[in-house]
Amino acid sequence: MKIVFAGPSLPNASEIAGTEVEVRPPAVQGDLRRAIDEGATVIGLIDGAFEYVAPVWHKEILYGLAKGVTIYGAASMGALRAAECRAFGMVGIGEIFQGYASGALVDDADVALLHGPKEMNYLALTLPLVNVTATLAPCRRRNLISSAEERLVAQSAHSLFFKVRTWGAIIEGCPDIEFHRAAELLAILRSEYIDQKRLDALSLIQILRQTVRQRTVPSFEFNRTSLWRDC
Repeated sequence: MKIVFAGPSLPNASEIAGTEVEVRPPAVQGDLRRAIDEGATVIGLIDGAFEYVAPVWHKEILYGLAKGVTIYGAASMGALRAAECRAFGMVGIGEIFQGYASGALVDDADVALLHGPKEMNYLALTLPLVNVTATLAPCRRRNLISSAEERLVAQSAHSLFFKVRTWGAIIEGCPDIEFHRAAELLAILRSEYIDQKRLDALSLIQILRQTVRQRTVPSFEFNRTSLWRDC
């Protein structure tokens, strides 16, 4: 059984995953353990809930890996957990994972955004910082924006809380950019927007579909601590 946890990073995951992969909502603590106990052999972690609920526990990822479950992570919570658990066999996919694994990205909030519920197709209301960064670099390389503008926009984006980070708010935080250029810059960034989280999530789905549906031989023994036994 193949399972992927996806939401705002890939709202149409069910259309893309096909019939062989079960799509579940963003994971919270206990969801991976439940999927493993239900017989999952391959798991993809893209999105996970946080802030008002307990997030995916590292221990349940280790639990799955020790049972021979192949676990992939990408784009959002999946990229974070893959970078943190890669030494134990979790497989990270995509540019965002590489950023966390290399240390170029260090803040969990870099992948966070405000979005609507499942009933609204996880409508994005703000911008994750990783997508802002992914958009700026190509624009500068193509001379659509200058190096100075790239720096000012990046600084403004970093200064904003993820729940208020929009292109409009970012540009408003760049007072050194003249008014007429600010309007041009806003139009450029909106039209050239790169959704890196979606791109990485798509890569995970593609690999997930190609992965053999069977458990592997684990490389370590799971330590059932008292906290694990009590939960």
